[in-house]
Amino acid sequence: MGHRTIHSASCHCGWDNSLPPAMTIAPGESVRFECRDAAYGHFGPASVDADVKALDFDRVNPVTGPVFIDGAEPGDCLKVTIGNFEPSGFGWTAIIPGFGLLADQFSDPRLHLWEYDSRAAKPAMFGRHAHIPLKPFAGTIGVAPAQPGLHSIVPPRRVGGNLDIRDLSAGTVLYLPVEVRGALFSVGDTHAAQGDGEICGTAIESAMDAAFTFDLIKRKAPPMPRFTTPGPVTRHLDGAGYEVTTGVGPDLMEAARNAVSGMIDLLAATRGMAPEEAYMLCSVCGDLRISEIVDAPNWVVSFYFPRIVFE
Repeated sequence: MGHRTIHSASCHCGWDNSLPPAMTIAPGESVRFECRDAAYGHFGPASVDADVKALDFDRVNPVTGPVFIDGAEPGDCLKVTIGNFEPSGFGWTAIIPGFGLLADQFSDPRLHLWEYDSRAAKPAMFGRHAHIPLKPFAGTIGVAPAQPGLHSIVPPRRVGGNLDIRDLSAGTVLYLPVEVRGALFSVGDTHAAQGDGEICGTAIESAMDAAFTFDLIKRKAPPMPRFTTPGPVTRHLDGAGYEVTTGVGPDLMEAARNAVSGMIDLLAATRGMAPEEAYMLCSVCGDLRISEIVDAPNWVVSFYFPRIVFE
């Protein structure tokens, strides 16, 4: 498609509106980004559990960019049409001590390495237990905030950032509020697959190239990121139904934890999996959903695990 390319050397590990643009484009242009994985290439095919402890958290979630979109001004909407992803074929999932929904229950580092079809056309094998249908997407995608200085890339923001929404995949159109001149768009933290919630804190983290087309909608900034999908979003997982566990109580976070803990126990009991394996597997393919939030004093959170991964 004649995309201009920003190479992975043009990456940064924090949001800062004073960063010089790696490229300037006009509305309507497309750009191909070379994206590093969330650990900045820390893990390789020979990595082991102990390597998780050596992660440099100052270098996590590097994003490629920024791109200056000519004519973008504060108050505008940046329309981002997500094109194709070109996965690398290598990825990793980790339990990182102190991080994740059940960090208090899983305190030891654990690493799972993935090798998969680089066209993402075949499921990725999870040891002897399962095979995961892939859906590549960008976990971190956004524009620079108005506040000056360097800001952590870990939390999501009004202007996007580490959203970890698996449906920000090929064909989706994302709308972002512009807060600074030129918007200064960056993207990275690419994933080969993830469940809604990314419960252990990591997905199938994988370097890949990705293409995006940019347009401006003047003076129409949304209050928060919004997006439109091109069609069904769970077809790659829906084929064999789900096992579902729930959490019920007055606190949504605790209900989410209980729903996930219930699924880990179920997988361990029915599939002979170690709890650590079940936790990572749930993170890359299971979905947390708020099922009910109106019947006070208790709310219901459900965890959906797709049975297709075992077929």
